Amino acid sequence: MPRFARYAVYYAPEPGPLADFGAAWLGWDIATGTEVGHPDLPGLPRPVADLTATPRKYGFHGTVKPPFRLAKGHDAEGLEHAAEHLATRLEPVTLDGLALTRLGSFLALTPQGDKGQIAALTALASETVQGLDAFRAPAPQSELDKRRKAGLSPRQEALLQQWGYPYVMEEFRFHLTLTGKLSGVDAGRVEEALRPALAPVLPAPFRIESLSLCGEDDEGRFHLVRRLPLLG
Repeated sequence: MPRFARYAVYYAPEPGPLADFGAAWLGWDIATGTEVGHPDLPGLPRPVADLTATPRKYGFHGTVKPPFRLAKGHDAEGLEHAAEHLATRLEPVTLDGLALTRLGSFLALTPQGDKGQIAALTALASETVQGLDAFRAPAPQSELDKRRKAGLSPRQEALLQQWGYPYVMEEFRFHLTLTGKLSGVDAGRVEEALRPALAPVLPAPFRIESLSLCGEDDEGRFHLVRRLPLLG
């Protein structure tokens, strides 16, 4: 297995229309580790390459366990084995669907469902964060300071110190990022252009049946290392 600078556990859509659209929209296929040509959508305020420059290197995904460096005494093979074992205990999650949503200054797909469905998704992420935390090296101070610039609540600060990331456990909000930061006008235009293109590929219901162990290469791009079926 190639050695990567950091690892993460993502939700990456199974091969199919949604995965294909996401890879083309961002211009990077996390599953194949290759660049993909952008779609030609009318009505966009700027080229797709500009709109998606920030999220491109991560690939089309929803973060479950945020990127981390391997702790001393652990290796990639051990992480992969532990992730596979963890997935055998985790249950798939079914939600009503996905919706195009404006989150602050960027656009993303967010899960739609009742409180029980959202709680099941949060529990899945929490168990993944906790279950693999022994493999996470402490985040460097510069990274912690960067997170704090966003303005964290006391609870988020506590989560940052414990887990290396402030938006985990009950602060977790699952989303599949589609753009970098946009002005309000641009966000509206991108949203209007994306809706008809996304409509045929958005799943209903939306079922998470696997997680994906991913690695970051020397250029900062993420690759699928192993898809992990949820067998609990």
